[in-house]
Amino acid sequence: MTAPLYQFTADRLEGGSQSFADYAGKVLLIVNTASECGFTPQYGGLEVLYQRYRERGFAVLGFPCNQFGSQEPGAAQEIASFCQKNYGVSFPMFAKIEVNGDGAHPLYQYLKKAAPGLLGSEGIKWNFTKFLVDRQGRVNERFAPASTPETLARHIEELLTQPAA
Repeated sequence: MTAPLYQFTADRLEGGSQSFADYAGKVLLIVNTASECGFTPQYGGLEVLYQRYRERGFAVLGFPCNQFGSQEPGAAQEIASFCQKNYGVSFPMFAKIEVNGDGAHPLYQYLKKAAPGLLGSEGIKWNFTKFLVDRQGRVNERFAPASTPETLARHIEELLTQPAA
């Protein structure tokens, strides 16, 4: 049976659509991002993780979101340019989405239900909330915005040692 995660698609930042079925068998770190946030320097750490583990079947997937303090006001080209110029981002980035409310992207509706936050709350509290997904497409863990990419390395390594379905 196909994991629910692999049934979603999302628009890429540079245009076109991406099926999550293309990521089957990979460990994923899905992150809602913003260019004008106190956590924005995490882009650098996310890129380090991506470079370190991508050859082993790992990907970071970035989803710009302007729902928290209007900290991602730019258009797609501005976001792409900012990420590349300031942090050398080469991991896949997707079109700006909403992660909360009636307009929340279906992927985020699923992620929030699969891995609720503190006290079972589903809502995303801020930019750079992270969801770690195993090779079978199951949401393994949710990390708060303050959890730095560097602290996730051992969790990623653990999932990378597990065989794909």
